Amino acid sequence: MNTVLIVEDDPINMKVFSKILTKRGGFEVKGTENVDEVISIAQSGYAKVILMDVSLGNSYYEGKPVDGIKITQLLKADDKTKHIPIILVTAHAMEGDKENFLAESGANGYISKPVVDHQNFVDTVKGIMSNK
Repeated sequence: MNTVLIVEDDPINMKVFSKILTKRGGFEVKGTENVDEVISIAQSGYAKVILMDVSLGNSYYEGKPVDGIKITQLLKADDKTKHIPIILVTAHAMEGDKENFLAESGANGYISKPVVDHQNFVDTVKGIMSNK
């Protein structure tokens, strides 16, 4: 099964992304913002792609607050998880943000919020998944 792990702190975004990906994309979806759970799911091989919110308000790793960039760096530095495609999802869409976030994190893709083109959202996830 093609499973997408959504790392998102906004319950509305989590619900919207889940619905789009299951209904339009036929994906199985798992969502969490718990960093230990994200790492565990990634290491298990369960997730085929990860959608990572850049600004996470409630995520902690080893007692310290972390954002999606830091979590992506952790996953990309781990031999067990570095192969998993990660797409950053963020409302930070100023000129240069995309390039800076991709370079800093090592992520494979970038989607800006709000997601208005649902088919493009699904196509982007499918494209990244098939390119890994």
